[in-house]
Amino acid sequence: MIKVVVKQCQVNSLYYTALKFRVLRQHGFYISQDILNDFKDEQGHFKQSLCNDTKGLLQLYEASFLSTKSETSTLLESANTFAMSHLKNYLHNLNGDDQENWRVELVRHALEVPLHCMMLRVETRWYIDIYEKIPNANPLLTELAKLDFNFVQAMHQQDLRNLSRWWKKSWLAEKLPFTRDRIVEAFQWIAGMMFEPQKNEYCRIMLTKVTAMATVIDDIYDVYGTLDELEIFTHAVQRMEIKAIDELPYYMKVCYLSLFNTSTEIAYEVLKEQGINIMPYLTKSWADLCKAYLQEARWYYNGYTPTLDEYMENAWISVGSLVMVVNAFFLVTNPITKEVLEYVFSNKYPDIIRWSATIIRLTDDLATSSNEMKRGDVPKSIQCYVKENGASEEEARKYINLMIRETWKMINTAQHDNSLFCEKFMGCAVNVARTGQTMYQHGDGHGIQNSEIQNRISKLFFEPITISIP
Repeated sequence: MIKVVVKQCQVNSLYYTALKFRVLRQHGFYISQDILNDFKDEQGHFKQSLCNDTKGLLQLYEASFLSTKSETSTLLESANTFAMSHLKNYLHNLNGDDQENWRVELVRHALEVPLHCMMLRVETRWYIDIYEKIPNANPLLTELAKLDFNFVQAMHQQDLRNLSRWWKKSWLAEKLPFTRDRIVEAFQWIAGMMFEPQKNEYCRIMLTKVTAMATVIDDIYDVYGTLDELEIFTHAVQRMEIKAIDELPYYMKVCYLSLFNTSTEIAYEVLKEQGINIMPYLTKSWADLCKAYLQEARWYYNGYTPTLDEYMENAWISVGSLVMVVNAFFLVTNPITKEVLEYVFSNKYPDIIRWSATIIRLTDDLATSSNEMKRGDVPKSIQCYVKENGASEEEARKYINLMIRETWKMINTAQHDNSLFCEKFMGCAVNVARTGQTMYQHGDGHGIQNSEIQNRISKLFFEPITISIP
């Protein structure tokens, strides 16, 4: 089928060529970047005749974000620079009457965050509204898209009802009032990872519990626990056994028992289905997270600012997605082979887990570091870069954005290099990075709320799209 699609798309236009390149790479098929050489002149530059092809430039721009580590500073880099420059010129030269044109909205949206880096459900909701404005839009396709979105939204509302009951019964928010009461935001992370209705309800419920637990534990380390208490809690998590609860102060007992129950519930489900005891592996991921939190607490109490490399070596774990993705691995992988277990847990974690977490950490830092520093948190990547290089905050932010771009190339590379993983798990690992970039696009999407974030959550989970009845 793929071969047929490729033949049908042999249209001599920038739009179709770039679209073919993006779609095939996005679905794991290798296609050389050399396919874009047909649009270069004799000097090796993209042809000036393309400058006014806004439709083609937009697709070229989106395709350029599918580059890999080995393609740095090559054809796709120049494609990105060329397309971005002319798309910005297109916006700059608009007349007043063109400001609300649907194509203008597409260009502005793409330049803010490219499609490859966006949370899929958020992008779907946005694009449905835009598609209706296109002159040749298919009304039947529009109504079908709306029905599908509303159906999935209703399913997610049922997930949220179940999770709200669990959250209330856990008493975590009541017993630990210093923690963030963010069960909807925790669910948003998981809906970003796996929104599809097919047999994913249990996975979404359990992974949201994992995310909520990681948030509570993060707040214990960040805003409440003493260093001595955090040391004891970290050792208890490394053991992950019920008798360790006796060593903890009361407020930690509540959290620890909830963590223990959530982990054993997931371990029981996998043991029942596949006959594998995954408790040691779950324990390792939680212990690694707590050790990363503890390291940050030590830095804070000692007034120490690490180098950027030192910070990132710890921070990609402390951002919390590690436990989300490890738990997702066990819930979506069937069968779980000995070979893939050794690959995931021997020495360091696989690149796809690390790089997706790195995206979340860097976008989180860009959005939240200023507020977190004011309340007395450990220095983030921006502050580490500033101190290490004597740079301004503006220069540091520019460098962090460059790191994000380069990390996406590492993710694209890792997608092709991790053949041991099933497609569903790879989707989870990439989608969590997309969700992180979207969550922190307009501020702290998991903490302090603003109108932009609240509006997005409302549209995603609580406001069905109006469907016109003929």
